[in-house]
Amino acid sequence: MSIDGEKAQKRVLALLAKGAAECEPAATGGKMVLENDRSDRIAVGADVLAVLSRQGLVVCAGRTLRLTPDGQAAARRQESPTDPFQSQHRDLDTAMVDTATGRQAALINLSESPLGQLARRKSKAGQPFLNNSEFVAGERLRSDYTRGQIMPRMGANWVASVSCGKRSAGGGVAELTDAALAARQRVNRAIDAVGPELSGVLIDVCCFLKGLERVETERGWPVRSAKVMLKSALGVLARHYNPHPASAGRKVLHWGAEDYRPRMSGTQAT
Repeated sequence: MSIDGEKAQKRVLALLAKGAAECEPAATGGKMVLENDRSDRIAVGADVLAVLSRQGLVVCAGRTLRLTPDGQAAARRQESPTDPFQSQHRDLDTAMVDTATGRQAALINLSESPLGQLARRKSKAGQPFLNNSEFVAGERLRSDYTRGQIMPRMGANWVASVSCGKRSAGGGVAELTDAALAARQRVNRAIDAVGPELSGVLIDVCCFLKGLERVETERGWPVRSAKVMLKSALGVLARHYNPHPASAGRKVLHWGAEDYRPRMSGTQAT
């Protein structure tokens, strides 16, 4: 195919990477107009779409054109020409993360962890299963876990408090940097705040990157219960990281009869 044809293919892949598009004939002969739900529109030759279809990169159902799994991989490859074959296995997004200099925006790979994959799921009502605060809280815990150089060991409880004293053995607290030690302390505080009932699923999914089905199998939980437990745990974790300020002027209510009058200590009601 000519250079113009290759450019047209890339335009189609880039458009469809944002979502499916409606396909209609253009006024110009031999052209097709593609428009997605973001009102992005392009016009390409029908022969270009035919080539992409023969290559198995796009599929058309009625007037709706969308990428196949191979097409999605090709779109990710062309988004990162410096490292195309690794990019096809990534699903990058932006999230706020804590750094030594404060909160900064960073690229994250949603395909890297089960939490990232779960964040893309929708409920039956079309709403995200995890809200942004829950997802960010889980990523923050994973970041501290990684920064704290916490490695699971057979027969050892990695959640144990780091205040057990300095040790000279390899990998001991004495060899940790201040940043790593602070990260461990933040992990411990987060786990304590969530509590023993919910912290296990957080560690498994956010830190050990276990899938939900594996968590259910290992813990003997019913099918699809891990997803519910994880959402509850992430909600508590999000409140730990971002506690709501106490409501000012909160009134203390007393349930009593209409003619009830409180008694002051040492006085008689009149």
